[in-house]
Amino acid sequence: MEPLLNVKIPGVKKKYSGKVRDLYTVDKEHLLIVSTDRISAFDHIFPNGIPGKGIILNKISNLWFKNIKAIKNHIVEDNFSNFPKPFSDYPELLKDRAVIVRKAKRIDFECIARGYLIGTGWKDYRETGAVCGIRLPEGLKLAEKLAAPLFTPATKEDAGHDINVPVDVMRAKVGDELAYRLGEITLRIYEYARDLLDQQGIILADTKLEFGFADNEIILIDEVLTPDSSRFWDKTVYQAGTSPVSYDKQYIRDYLETTTWDKNSPPPPLPDDIVLRTQEKYREIISRIDAIFSR
Repeated sequence: MEPLLNVKIPGVKKKYSGKVRDLYTVDKEHLLIVSTDRISAFDHIFPNGIPGKGIILNKISNLWFKNIKAIKNHIVEDNFSNFPKPFSDYPELLKDRAVIVRKAKRIDFECIARGYLIGTGWKDYRETGAVCGIRLPEGLKLAEKLAAPLFTPATKEDAGHDINVPVDVMRAKVGDELAYRLGEITLRIYEYARDLLDQQGIILADTKLEFGFADNEIILIDEVLTPDSSRFWDKTVYQAGTSPVSYDKQYIRDYLETTTWDKNSPPPPLPDDIVLRTQEKYREIISRIDAIFSR
């Protein structure tokens, strides 16, 4: 199976191409979002992808979108059989990896819930003793569980790294009421998913969500609780102080840290064994999430 890296729909102009997803205009009120098999890390897209990754991401997001009741979302149609022409003419490109969504005005912050000290949160803590301005106790270990989940926003940057910021920065941009609401919803979704995944032996370490406005209402957009946007750890072998066994793209980040790639130049292709192992991890996490909602 060859990875789907580029999507070209004859006669339809692509509206936007992101690191993983491509967007097309369906009509005045709707977009089509396609999840490709591209893989990115450290803000670079790799020349080879992970076969079937986009299908897995799409299915995982759709499962969560259907079951999260705390807020409405942008999904209008996830069944390819109901797609309008010309999109319905291209099952080889779109079936199981595309959705039709409501257009929304994106809120330009990533909303991150952190239950454990890892990633940029760990880096911030080691340098400042805080995460996004939130002071934490001294002596915490890598991957340690926090006393309570934290809401830590990040700016959405069109180029380069998204930037972690204190909630005060978000408040200054969007207002106190909206910042409070986004934090509340983010933590509620995180806690809901955390508790469900725990029953499947998976720790949800953190997750990032995106929101937008549609008809003056906040809705959940983009993707939700996928291995591209979240850290999933194996509960049975988890131990604070060590880098946990994960079912997400942290595996690729960890591999890249062992290479000589400088994270600035064009990235090299990922070795076949890294591609295969990443594919296995994504398949494992979708099987665990599917089991939650198949009971």
